[in-house]
Amino acid sequence: MEYLIEENEEHKRLDKFVSEMFADISRETVQDAIKKGLVLVNEKPKKPSYSLKEKDKVSFDKSVFEVKPLEAEDIKLDIVYEDENMLVVNKPSGMLTHPAGKENFGTLVNALLNYCPETLSDIGGEFRRGIVHRLDRNTSGLLMVAKNNKTHEFLQKQIKEKTAIRKYYAVVKGVIDEDNGVINKPIGRCLKNPQRMDIVEGGRESLTYYKVLERFKENTFVELELKTGRTHQIRVHMTSIGHPVLNDTLYGAGTSKIHTQEQVLMAYSLTFTKPFSDEIINIQIDKDEKLEKVLRYLRSRNWKFYLK
Repeated sequence: MEYLIEENEEHKRLDKFVSEMFADISRETVQDAIKKGLVLVNEKPKKPSYSLKEKDKVSFDKSVFEVKPLEAEDIKLDIVYEDENMLVVNKPSGMLTHPAGKENFGTLVNALLNYCPETLSDIGGEFRRGIVHRLDRNTSGLLMVAKNNKTHEFLQKQIKEKTAIRKYYAVVKGVIDEDNGVINKPIGRCLKNPQRMDIVEGGRESLTYYKVLERFKENTFVELELKTGRTHQIRVHMTSIGHPVLNDTLYGAGTSKIHTQEQVLMAYSLTFTKPFSDEIINIQIDKDEKLEKVLRYLRSRNWKFYLK
C-alpha cells in the first residue's frame, strides 16, 4: 500500500500517521514495524519519529497490518460533469473527501469506488483514488475526480499553475468595508494547535481574492477566488483580516444564532481545461441548503442595509 502525504499531514510523525489509520493496532506495534524496515518513506526506512513532508510516499505491504481493502459504498453522487477522463462532483457538507485516520467509510472515495471502481487514478494512494484536490468535511461544492493517472497529472498541473479557477461563497462575521480585496499571507502549520493552520513567517505562498456580494448588520456575504490551494486557506485568510467564516469554531468564529453544520462555505464555481484538449469547461452550481438558510435568516431579520 502507498500513501502520498498531503499538505495538511506535513510534520506529522511517521508512527502517528500510520497508527491513525488503524483502530485496532497500537502505536507500539506500528513503531516496531517501522524499526524493522517494514514501513518505508520514499522507498527508504525511517525512524518512527520521522517528520513527514508533503509529497512523501509512505508504503508498506498489506500483510504487515492486515489491512482490509477500502469498501465501495452505494452512496448517491451528485455528478455535474463527466467525460471519458474525469468527473466533477458536488460534495455535500458533512462528507469527508477521502478516508482520514480511522474514518474509512461514508467518504466520497467510498462512493466513487462503487460508481467507477476500475477507472480511478491511484497517484494519491488507495485511500485517495481519483481525488485531484479536496474540500474540508463541512465545506460543500465542486471537486474534480480523475479516472486515470494522466488526467490526474493534467488537472493537478492546472491547479499548480493557477489556470484552474475555483470560486467559493461564504458568509463571514463582521462587515467588510472594502468592496473587494486581496489577501496575500503565507500559511503554515499552527505550532500551538496541530489541527489548525496559521499565518506563519516562512510559510507557503497563499493568495485569496474576495468580493463583497451583500452586507448585513453583523455579517457579509462574499465571493472568494483561490489562486493557491493551501489547507484551510479561506478559513485562515478570512480570520487573519478579522472576518472568520460564520460558525467556523476551529478558527474562532464561535457558534452564531444561525445553527449550521460548521462553517458556511461552499465551492460553487470551477473553470478548467478539459483533459487533452483546448476546450474550457465552466461549471457553476446553485447555493446549497446551508447557505440559503443563512441568507434567508439574515434577510428576514431586517439586518440587511445595502446590497452590492
